[in-house]
Amino acid sequence: MAAVFRLTPLLVLITAIALSGCSNATRWDDADSSAATQSSQKRSKRGNPAFYEVFGERYYVMNSSAGYEERGVASWYGKKFHGRSTSNGEKYNMYAMTAAHKTLPLPTRVKVTNLKNGRTIVVRVNDRGPFVDNRIIDLSYAAAQKLDMITDGTAMVKVVALDDGRLASQTNPAAGISTATAGGPAENMYLQVGAFGDRANAEQLVTRLKQQGYSAAAIQTDTTPTATLYRVRIGPIANVQQFDELVRQMAALQIKDTHLVTESAPAAGG
Repeated sequence: MAAVFRLTPLLVLITAIALSGCSNATRWDDADSSAATQSSQKRSKRGNPAFYEVFGERYYVMNSSAGYEERGVASWYGKKFHGRSTSNGEKYNMYAMTAAHKTLPLPTRVKVTNLKNGRTIVVRVNDRGPFVDNRIIDLSYAAAQKLDMITDGTAMVKVVALDDGRLASQTNPAAGISTATAGGPAENMYLQVGAFGDRANAEQLVTRLKQQGYSAAAIQTDTTPTATLYRVRIGPIANVQQFDELVRQMAALQIKDTHLVTESAPAAGG
């Protein structure tokens, strides 16, 4: 078994515990890592090991949720898991505004925006998952319903961790939905397949992709006072199915460090 390196000399004990739907393939480092957190919320006693393994893949739990923001695919889980224990020991309630995430500290409150329809909610992460390729968060039935993604089963989303101050100012706690953006404008979505400090390297990748038939490959230039970054992306992407297929195709080309990125859609008539 590989050694575990931590900032403090703690004895690490690997134990097998049940995780929703994954009890036969999960291992956890059961050492208490709560002292390392920088989050303003108190960590739960369960569900926050230094790392755990599911189906042979290792996931490292974040020390803090501060600054976390990610775009990707959301899924949802419902009746099959209703009443079962979540990773932090609470009972899963499909009608509560909760979610599962692979690496955020438990609990963490996050804002989730459906990139297709602009709907925004706030949920409390209290479980681990989803352990499916390209899925970044698993929402409760109630949360998925508010985002209008029940029928499709998945949605392209942006997930942002909230500290207590932002949570208090942006949400209606009783409803669990943002009072400011209950249905804002949609965003254009792209698959980023590379980012370079040298434009020549970005152009080389675009040429390679176009030779493979990806005519929509292009360079997005991001300039800051200290540096310029050339991002290679493909899109816009219409839906989850197209995103999943592009990710698979890029992996076949040995391009595996891919990310969903967005930009504001132009106003109608503009």
